[in-house]
Amino acid sequence: MVFTTEQELFARARALADGGRRRILGIAGKPGGGKSTVARAVVAALGERARLVPMDGFHLAQSELVRLGRRDRMGAPDTFDAAGYAALLTRLRSDEAVVYAPEFRREIEEPIAGAIAVPKDIPLVVTEGNYLLLWPEVKPLLDECWYVDTDEELRVQRLIQRHIQFGKTPDYARAWVLRSDERNADLVATTADRADALIRLQHVG
Repeated sequence: MVFTTEQELFARARALADGGRRRILGIAGKPGGGKSTVARAVVAALGERARLVPMDGFHLAQSELVRLGRRDRMGAPDTFDAAGYAALLTRLRSDEAVVYAPEFRREIEEPIAGAIAVPKDIPLVVTEGNYLLLWPEVKPLLDECWYVDTDEELRVQRLIQRHIQFGKTPDYARAWVLRSDERNADLVATTADRADALIRLQHVG
């Protein structure tokens, strides 16, 4: 299945939300590939029937990354609490009245616990992140997982601009992207064939 228009995305998301029970939709892709933009667009299209719960809330805290010697690889698979993320997805599939999820704040580069409330009457949870198709414990907890396929030059430029926006110098931002983010992107690319659908859009939002 390949989506090439927003209308196709939104129609499929509405069908999932109309299924009679809570569904969890994953959106995966490379760093800077547009998965956050797609996820926000889907949630906006469904309004109060959907809630966004990003994987990024499970970044390890800066102090823990330093303790583990992984600060200079922030964003790599082992700089997240994958087991905690899977546990949250399991709770989101339960009958709890409200599940609280963490949110990652880029301006401070730290996760904030309990920032996203998901009441049990929300029929569609949208979660997005790099490693949804990499971590074996995650994919079985998703009803569907889509992979965002985007222009590589545009993706890299987006990443560089994002790092600059949040305080890095242009030279440092480019070096970080080409050293760290691109290593992660190569790993994520190997998981694309595990997705239930590919997203190939010219523009979202």
